[in-house]
Amino acid sequence: MKVSSCGHLAPAAGARVCAHLTTDNGPGCFRVLTGVATRYDLLCQACTESEAPDLLTACAGCFERAEGNAYLGWRGSPEILRRDRELAGTWTTTSCAVAPLNDRCLAPLPDGWLARTDAGLVAISSDEPPHGVAAVALPAESPPTGPGQAPAPALHTAADGRFAAAVTDYGRHGVVVDLASGAVVLALDRQDYHTETVRFPVAFLGPLVVAATDWNRLDVFDAATGRLLTERVTTREENPEHYLDYFYGALLPSPSGRSLLADGWVWQPEGIPLVLDCAAWLAGDRHAPEHGQALAFRIPGTSRWPGWTRKPSPCRKSATTSRSTASSSTTRGPGAGRGCSPAPGGRCGVTAACSTSPPKPDWRSGTRSTAPGSASPQASAPPRTTPRPARSPSCVTIG
Repeated sequence: MKVSSCGHLAPAAGARVCAHLTTDNGPGCFRVLTGVATRYDLLCQACTESEAPDLLTACAGCFERAEGNAYLGWRGSPEILRRDRELAGTWTTTSCAVAPLNDRCLAPLPDGWLARTDAGLVAISSDEPPHGVAAVALPAESPPTGPGQAPAPALHTAADGRFAAAVTDYGRHGVVVDLASGAVVLALDRQDYHTETVRFPVAFLGPLVVAATDWNRLDVFDAATGRLLTERVTTREENPEHYLDYFYGALLPSPSGRSLLADGWVWQPEGIPLVLDCAAWLAGDRHAPEHGQALAFRIPGTSRWPGWTRKPSPCRKSATTSRSTASSSTTRGPGAGRGCSPAPGGRCGVTAACSTSPPKPDWRSGTRSTAPGSASPQASAPPRTTPRPARSPSCVTIG
Protein backbone atom coordinates (compact mmCIF):
# COMPACT_ATOMS: atom_id res chain seq x y z
CA MET A 1 0.00 0.00 0.00
CA LYS A 2 1.38 3.40 -0.99
CA VAL A 3 0.91 6.84 0.46
CA SER A 4 -1.57 8.74 -1.71
CA SER A 5 -0.95 12.31 -2.82
CA CYS A 6 -3.39 13.41 -0.15
CA GLY A 7 -0.83 12.20 2.42
CA HIS A 8 -2.68 9.15 3.74
CA LEU A 9 -1.48 5.57 3.87
CA ALA A 10 -4.79 4.08 2.80
CA PRO A 11 -6.41 2.31 -0.17
CA ALA A 12 -6.46 4.54 -3.24
CA ALA A 13 -9.77 5.71 -4.63
CA GLY A 14 -8.60 5.28 -8.22
CA ALA A 15 -9.56 8.88 -8.95
CA ARG A 16 -8.27 12.36 -8.30
CA VAL A 17 -9.39 15.47 -6.45
CA CYS A 18 -8.19 19.03 -6.73
CA ALA A 19 -5.95 20.34 -3.96
CA HIS A 20 -8.79 22.41 -2.48
CA LEU A 21 -10.82 19.30 -1.63
CA THR A 22 -8.36 17.62 0.74
CA THR A 23 -9.63 19.43 3.84
CA ASP A 24 -12.47 18.35 6.11
CA ASN A 25 -14.65 21.29 5.11
CA GLY A 26 -13.88 21.65 1.42
CA PRO A 27 -15.98 23.65 -1.03
CA GLY A 28 -18.69 22.32 -3.28
CA CYS A 29 -17.36 20.57 -6.35
CA PHE A 30 -18.10 19.13 -9.78
CA ARG A 31 -17.71 15.58 -11.01
CA VAL A 32 -15.53 15.97 -14.10
CA LEU A 33 -15.57 13.05 -16.53
CA THR A 34 -12.09 12.12 -17.73
CA GLY A 35 -13.01 10.64 -21.10
CA VAL A 36 -11.99 7.15 -19.98
CA ALA A 37 -15.05 4.91 -19.56
CA THR A 38 -17.27 6.78 -17.06
CA ARG A 39 -14.46 7.66 -14.66
CA TYR A 40 -14.40 11.11 -13.15
CA ASP A 41 -12.40 13.40 -10.87
CA LEU A 42 -13.65 15.90 -8.32
CA LEU A 43 -12.84 19.58 -8.89
CA CYS A 44 -13.98 22.74 -7.16
CA GLN A 45 -15.46 25.62 -9.16
CA ALA A 46 -12.15 27.43 -9.59
CA CYS A 47 -10.22 24.33 -10.67
CA THR A 48 -12.96 23.33 -13.08
CA GLU A 49 -12.45 26.63 -14.87
CA SER A 50 -8.65 26.37 -14.76
CA GLU A 51 -6.72 25.12 -17.79
CA ALA A 52 -4.17 23.29 -15.60
CA PRO A 53 -5.74 22.35 -12.26
CA ASP A 54 -3.60 20.81 -9.52
CA LEU A 55 -4.98 17.27 -9.16
CA LEU A 56 -4.00 14.82 -6.44
CA THR A 57 -4.43 11.07 -6.27
CA ALA A 58 -6.79 10.64 -3.34
CA CYS A 59 -7.29 7.82 -0.89
CA ALA A 60 -10.76 6.30 -0.68
CA GLY A 61 -11.61 8.22 2.49
CA CYS A 62 -10.65 11.64 1.12
CA PHE A 63 -12.49 11.00 -2.13
CA GLU A 64 -15.65 9.91 -0.34
CA ARG A 65 -15.57 12.94 1.94
CA ALA A 66 -15.05 15.32 -0.99
CA GLU A 67 -17.81 13.64 -2.98
CA GLY A 68 -20.25 14.50 -0.24
CA ASN A 69 -20.04 18.06 -1.59
CA ALA A 70 -20.24 17.12 -5.28
CA TYR A 71 -23.53 18.91 -5.81
CA LEU A 72 -22.47 21.46 -8.45
CA GLY A 73 -23.08 19.11 -11.36
CA TRP A 74 -21.12 17.31 -14.07
CA ARG A 75 -18.52 18.43 -16.58
CA GLY A 76 -16.69 16.66 -19.38
CA SER A 77 -17.76 13.70 -21.49
CA PRO A 78 -17.67 9.91 -21.04
CA GLU A 79 -15.70 7.68 -23.36
CA ILE A 80 -17.61 6.61 -26.46
CA LEU A 81 -16.72 3.10 -27.61
CA ARG A 82 -17.29 2.12 -31.23
CA ARG A 83 -17.35 -1.15 -33.06
CA ASP A 84 -17.74 -0.55 -36.77
CA ARG A 85 -19.01 -3.42 -38.87
CA GLU A 86 -21.03 -3.97 -41.99
CA LEU A 87 -24.79 -4.28 -41.66
CA ALA A 88 -26.57 -7.25 -43.14
CA GLY A 89 -29.54 -6.80 -45.42
CA THR A 90 -30.47 -3.83 -47.59
CA TRP A 91 -31.32 -0.29 -46.58
CA THR A 92 -33.90 1.62 -48.60
CA THR A 93 -35.95 4.75 -48.05
CA THR A 94 -39.44 5.80 -49.06
CA SER A 95 -41.25 9.07 -48.50
CA CYS A 96 -43.25 9.49 -45.30
CA ALA A 97 -44.84 12.79 -44.33
CA VAL A 98 -46.04 11.72 -40.88
CA ALA A 99 -44.29 13.63 -38.08
CA PRO A 100 -44.34 12.06 -34.59
CA LEU A 101 -44.34 14.44 -31.64
CA ASN A 102 -40.85 13.24 -30.68
CA ASP A 103 -38.53 10.23 -30.90
CA ARG A 104 -40.57 8.29 -28.34
CA CYS A 105 -43.83 8.73 -30.22
CA LEU A 106 -43.10 6.09 -32.86
CA ALA A 107 -43.81 2.44 -32.02
CA PRO A 108 -43.81 -0.76 -34.12
CA LEU A 109 -46.83 -2.61 -35.47
CA PRO A 110 -46.73 -6.07 -37.09
CA ASP A 111 -47.19 -4.55 -40.54
CA GLY A 112 -45.76 -1.07 -40.06
CA TRP A 113 -45.51 1.67 -37.49
CA LEU A 114 -47.77 3.73 -35.26
CA ALA A 115 -47.03 7.41 -34.76
CA ARG A 116 -48.40 9.75 -32.14
CA THR A 117 -48.89 13.10 -33.84
CA ASP A 118 -50.70 16.39 -33.29
CA ALA A 119 -53.65 14.79 -35.09
CA GLY A 120 -53.69 11.66 -32.90
CA LEU A 121 -52.48 8.13 -33.60
CA VAL A 122 -51.52 7.48 -37.23
CA ALA A 123 -50.79 4.04 -38.73
CA ILE A 124 -47.96 3.83 -41.29
CA SER A 125 -47.40 0.90 -43.64
CA SER A 126 -45.83 0.27 -47.02
CA ASP A 127 -49.08 -1.05 -48.51
CA GLU A 128 -51.30 2.00 -48.08
CA PRO A 129 -51.13 5.70 -47.26
CA PRO A 130 -50.87 6.71 -43.58
CA HIS A 131 -54.27 6.89 -41.91
CA GLY A 132 -55.61 8.05 -38.58
CA VAL A 133 -56.48 5.36 -36.06
CA ALA A 134 -57.56 7.20 -32.93
CA ALA A 135 -57.67 10.60 -31.30
CA VAL A 136 -55.68 11.03 -28.09
CA ALA A 137 -56.50 13.61 -25.44
CA LEU A 138 -54.77 13.44 -22.06
CA PRO A 139 -55.41 15.66 -19.03
CA ALA A 140 -53.10 18.63 -18.70
CA GLU A 141 -50.05 17.97 -16.57
CA SER A 142 -49.23 20.10 -13.56
CA PRO A 143 -45.88 21.91 -13.57
CA PRO A 144 -43.11 19.88 -11.89
CA THR A 145 -42.98 20.44 -8.13
CA GLY A 146 -39.31 19.53 -7.84
CA PRO A 147 -36.15 19.50 -9.92
CA GLY A 148 -36.72 17.08 -12.77
CA GLN A 149 -37.68 16.64 -16.40
CA ALA A 150 -40.44 18.38 -18.30
CA PRO A 151 -43.45 16.22 -19.24
CA ALA A 152 -43.11 14.69 -22.72
CA PRO A 153 -45.44 12.51 -24.83
CA ALA A 154 -44.57 8.85 -25.44
CA LEU A 155 -46.13 5.86 -27.21
CA HIS A 156 -46.07 2.09 -26.66
CA THR A 157 -47.68 -0.73 -28.66
CA ALA A 158 -48.60 -4.34 -27.96
CA ALA A 159 -46.68 -6.99 -29.91
CA ASP A 160 -49.78 -8.08 -31.83
CA GLY A 161 -50.66 -4.50 -32.77
CA ARG A 162 -54.08 -4.58 -31.11
CA PHE A 163 -53.46 -1.98 -28.40
CA ALA A 164 -51.40 1.14 -27.82
CA ALA A 165 -50.61 3.20 -24.75
CA ALA A 166 -50.25 6.95 -25.16
CA VAL A 167 -48.66 8.32 -22.00
CA THR A 168 -46.80 11.32 -20.64
CA ASP A 169 -43.22 10.59 -19.61
CA TYR A 170 -42.29 12.54 -16.48
CA GLY A 171 -46.00 13.13 -16.06
CA ARG A 172 -49.05 11.57 -14.45
CA HIS A 173 -51.51 10.50 -17.13
CA GLY A 174 -51.95 8.08 -20.01
CA VAL A 175 -54.53 6.03 -21.91
CA VAL A 176 -54.71 2.57 -23.46
CA VAL A 177 -56.36 2.56 -26.88
CA ASP A 178 -57.94 -0.32 -28.80
CA LEU A 179 -56.52 0.26 -32.28
CA ALA A 180 -59.23 -1.87 -33.88
CA SER A 181 -61.99 0.49 -32.77
CA GLY A 182 -60.07 3.61 -31.81
CA ALA A 183 -61.72 3.56 -28.39
CA VAL A 184 -59.98 4.33 -25.11
CA VAL A 185 -60.32 1.22 -22.95
CA LEU A 186 -58.33 2.34 -19.92
CA ALA A 187 -57.32 5.66 -18.39
CA LEU A 188 -53.96 5.54 -16.59
CA ASP A 189 -53.12 7.66 -13.55
CA ARG A 190 -50.01 7.13 -11.44
CA GLN A 191 -50.73 10.04 -9.09
CA ASP A 192 -48.42 13.04 -8.76
CA TYR A 193 -45.56 12.15 -6.42
CA HIS A 194 -42.25 13.04 -8.14
CA THR A 195 -43.46 11.93 -11.56
CA GLU A 196 -40.94 14.38 -13.02
CA THR A 197 -38.10 11.99 -12.14
CA VAL A 198 -39.09 8.94 -14.23
CA ARG A 199 -40.62 7.95 -17.53
CA PHE A 200 -44.17 6.62 -17.36
CA PRO A 201 -44.02 2.94 -16.28
CA VAL A 202 -46.10 0.97 -18.79
CA ALA A 203 -45.58 -2.19 -20.87
CA PHE A 204 -47.67 -4.78 -22.70
CA LEU A 205 -47.49 -8.49 -21.87
CA GLY A 206 -49.55 -10.22 -24.54
CA PRO A 207 -53.21 -9.27 -23.96
CA LEU A 208 -52.32 -7.58 -20.66
CA VAL A 209 -50.93 -4.17 -19.85
CA VAL A 210 -48.75 -3.39 -16.82
CA ALA A 211 -48.84 0.20 -15.61
CA ALA A 212 -48.00 2.24 -12.55
CA THR A 213 -50.93 3.30 -10.40
CA ASP A 214 -48.75 5.13 -7.89
CA TRP A 215 -45.09 6.09 -7.53
CA ASN A 216 -44.27 2.70 -5.99
CA ARG A 217 -46.96 0.38 -7.33
CA LEU A 218 -47.55 -1.54 -10.55
CA ASP A 219 -50.80 -3.22 -11.56
CA VAL A 220 -51.88 -5.50 -14.38
CA PHE A 221 -55.01 -4.84 -16.43
CA ASP A 222 -56.87 -6.74 -19.13
CA ALA A 223 -56.11 -4.54 -22.12
CA ALA A 224 -59.41 -5.36 -23.84
CA THR A 225 -61.68 -4.48 -20.94
CA GLY A 226 -59.54 -2.36 -18.61
CA ARG A 227 -60.32 -4.75 -15.74
CA LEU A 228 -57.84 -4.69 -12.84
CA LEU A 229 -56.29 -8.14 -12.29
CA THR A 230 -53.94 -7.46 -9.37
CA GLU A 231 -55.99 -6.07 -6.52
CA ARG A 232 -53.94 -6.18 -3.31
CA VAL A 233 -53.06 -4.16 -0.22
CA THR A 234 -49.57 -2.68 -0.20
CA THR A 235 -49.70 0.40 2.00
CA ARG A 236 -47.18 0.88 4.77
CA GLU A 237 -49.90 1.06 7.44
CA GLU A 238 -51.99 -1.94 6.36
CA ASN A 239 -49.32 -4.25 4.99
CA PRO A 240 -45.80 -3.17 6.02
CA GLU A 241 -44.29 -6.48 4.91
CA HIS A 242 -45.20 -5.67 1.31
CA TYR A 243 -44.61 -1.92 1.31
CA LEU A 244 -42.17 -0.93 -1.44
CA ASP A 245 -40.08 2.22 -1.00
CA TYR A 246 -39.11 2.39 -4.68
CA PHE A 247 -39.88 4.80 -7.52
CA TYR A 248 -40.86 2.81 -10.61
CA GLY A 249 -39.58 4.13 -13.93
CA ALA A 250 -39.53 2.82 -17.50
CA LEU A 251 -40.55 -0.84 -17.97
CA LEU A 252 -38.95 -3.24 -20.46
CA PRO A 253 -40.49 -6.71 -20.91
CA SER A 254 -38.26 -9.65 -21.76
CA PRO A 255 -38.86 -11.27 -25.19
CA SER A 256 -40.77 -14.16 -23.60
CA GLY A 257 -42.83 -11.89 -21.35
CA ARG A 258 -41.75 -13.85 -18.29
CA SER A 259 -39.82 -10.97 -16.74
CA LEU A 260 -40.04 -7.22 -16.59
CA LEU A 261 -37.11 -4.86 -16.12
CA ALA A 262 -37.96 -1.75 -14.10
CA ASP A 263 -35.60 1.21 -14.28
CA GLY A 264 -36.27 3.03 -11.02
CA TRP A 265 -34.64 4.49 -7.94
CA VAL A 266 -34.71 4.64 -4.15
CA TRP A 267 -34.21 7.64 -1.93
CA GLN A 268 -31.88 9.47 -1.82
CA PRO A 269 -31.74 8.99 -5.23
CA GLU A 270 -29.76 5.93 -6.21
CA GLY A 271 -30.74 4.06 -9.36
CA ILE A 272 -31.57 0.38 -8.86
CA PRO A 273 -32.88 -1.61 -11.84
CA LEU A 274 -35.22 -4.39 -10.73
CA VAL A 275 -36.30 -7.57 -12.49
CA LEU A 276 -39.87 -8.61 -11.74
CA ASP A 277 -41.04 -12.19 -12.14
CA CYS A 278 -44.21 -11.67 -14.19
CA ALA A 279 -44.79 -15.40 -14.56
CA ALA A 280 -44.98 -15.80 -10.78
CA TRP A 281 -47.05 -12.64 -10.42
CA LEU A 282 -49.67 -13.71 -12.94
CA ALA A 283 -49.67 -17.26 -11.55
CA GLY A 284 -50.82 -16.08 -8.14
CA ASP A 285 -47.86 -14.52 -6.30
CA ARG A 286 -49.75 -11.32 -5.58
CA HIS A 287 -46.75 -9.43 -4.20
CA ALA A 288 -44.11 -10.47 -6.75
CA PRO A 289 -43.55 -6.85 -7.88
CA GLU A 290 -42.86 -5.82 -4.30
CA HIS A 291 -39.95 -8.29 -4.11
CA GLY A 292 -38.10 -7.87 -7.39
CA GLN A 293 -34.50 -8.95 -7.95
CA ALA A 294 -32.10 -5.98 -7.86
CA LEU A 295 -29.75 -6.21 -10.82
CA ALA A 296 -27.22 -3.69 -9.54
CA PHE A 297 -26.79 -1.05 -6.90
CA ARG A 298 -25.42 2.02 -8.61
CA ILE A 299 -22.51 2.99 -6.40
CA PRO A 300 -23.30 6.19 -4.47
CA GLY A 301 -21.84 9.13 -6.33
CA THR A 302 -21.48 7.33 -9.66
CA SER A 303 -25.13 7.07 -10.58
CA ARG A 304 -27.31 9.52 -8.75
CA TRP A 305 -30.72 9.64 -10.35
CA PRO A 306 -30.66 12.01 -13.36
CA GLY A 307 -33.94 13.75 -12.56
CA TRP A 308 -32.57 15.62 -9.55
CA THR A 309 -30.47 18.76 -9.52
CA ARG A 310 -30.41 20.18 -6.01
CA LYS A 311 -27.70 19.90 -3.37
CA PRO A 312 -27.91 16.48 -1.71
CA SER A 313 -28.92 16.02 1.88
CA PRO A 314 -26.25 14.63 4.24
CA CYS A 315 -28.30 11.49 4.81
CA ARG A 316 -28.59 8.72 2.26
CA LYS A 317 -31.10 5.89 2.13
CA SER A 318 -29.69 2.40 1.74
CA ALA A 319 -30.52 0.36 -1.34
CA THR A 320 -31.93 -2.29 0.97
CA THR A 321 -35.12 -0.21 1.00
CA SER A 322 -35.83 -1.61 -2.46
CA ARG A 323 -37.11 -4.70 -0.67
CA SER A 324 -39.66 -2.84 1.36
CA THR A 325 -42.86 -2.39 -1.22
CA ALA A 326 -45.78 -0.77 -3.10
CA SER A 327 -48.51 1.65 -2.13
CA SER A 328 -51.75 2.91 -3.56
CA SER A 329 -52.18 5.40 -0.72
CA THR A 330 -50.75 8.88 -0.36
CA THR A 331 -47.95 7.65 1.90
CA ARG A 332 -44.67 9.17 0.77
CA GLY A 333 -41.14 7.86 0.87
CA PRO A 334 -38.77 8.98 3.61
CA GLY A 335 -37.06 12.29 3.05
CA ALA A 336 -39.71 13.74 0.76
CA GLY A 337 -38.77 17.12 -0.59
CA ARG A 338 -35.02 16.63 -0.66
CA GLY A 339 -33.05 16.44 -3.86
CA CYS A 340 -29.70 15.34 -5.28
CA SER A 341 -27.36 16.10 -8.13
CA PRO A 342 -27.73 14.28 -11.47
CA ALA A 343 -25.51 11.71 -13.11
CA PRO A 344 -25.28 10.50 -16.69
CA GLY A 345 -26.30 7.01 -17.68
CA GLY A 346 -26.90 3.96 -15.59
CA ARG A 347 -25.12 0.70 -14.92
CA CYS A 348 -27.79 -1.52 -16.40
CA GLY A 349 -27.47 -1.83 -20.17
CA VAL A 350 -30.00 -2.93 -22.74
CA THR A 351 -28.83 -4.93 -25.73
CA ALA A 352 -30.78 -5.48 -28.92
CA ALA A 353 -31.61 -8.68 -30.76
CA CYS A 354 -32.68 -8.35 -34.38
CA SER A 355 -36.10 -9.50 -35.48
CA THR A 356 -38.07 -8.95 -38.65
CA SER A 357 -39.74 -5.56 -38.58
CA PRO A 358 -41.07 -3.00 -41.06
CA PRO A 359 -39.01 0.06 -41.99
CA LYS A 360 -38.93 2.86 -39.46
CA PRO A 361 -39.95 6.30 -40.74
CA ASP A 362 -37.33 9.01 -40.59
CA TRP A 363 -39.63 11.85 -39.61
CA ARG A 364 -36.88 14.46 -39.62
CA SER A 365 -36.12 13.99 -43.33
CA GLY A 366 -39.59 12.90 -44.41
CA THR A 367 -38.40 9.46 -45.48
CA ARG A 368 -38.76 5.95 -44.18
CA SER A 369 -35.65 3.83 -43.75
CA THR A 370 -35.69 0.08 -44.15
CA ALA A 371 -33.31 -1.64 -41.76
CA PRO A 372 -32.51 -5.35 -41.74
CA GLY A 373 -34.34 -5.71 -38.43
CA SER A 374 -35.51 -3.88 -35.38
CA ALA A 375 -34.53 -4.22 -31.78
CA SER A 376 -36.25 -6.34 -29.20
CA PRO A 377 -35.01 -5.30 -25.75
CA GLN A 378 -33.12 -7.77 -23.65
CA ALA A 379 -31.56 -6.77 -20.38
CA SER A 380 -27.85 -7.02 -19.82
CA ALA A 381 -26.41 -5.98 -16.50
CA PRO A 382 -23.30 -6.30 -14.37
CA PRO A 383 -23.18 -8.54 -11.31
CA ARG A 384 -25.41 -7.49 -8.48
CA THR A 385 -23.63 -5.28 -5.98
CA THR A 386 -25.59 -3.96 -3.02
CA PRO A 387 -24.65 -2.63 0.40
CA ARG A 388 -25.95 -5.83 1.97
CA PRO A 389 -23.63 -8.45 3.52
CA ALA A 390 -20.99 -9.66 1.07
CA ARG A 391 -22.00 -12.40 -1.31
CA SER A 392 -20.67 -13.82 -4.53
CA PRO A 393 -21.46 -11.84 -7.68
CA SER A 394 -24.41 -13.23 -9.56
CA CYS A 395 -25.84 -12.82 -13.01
CA VAL A 396 -29.54 -12.56 -13.73
CA THR A 397 -30.91 -14.08 -16.92
CA ILE A 398 -34.09 -12.48 -18.19
CA GLY A 399 -36.03 -14.97 -20.26
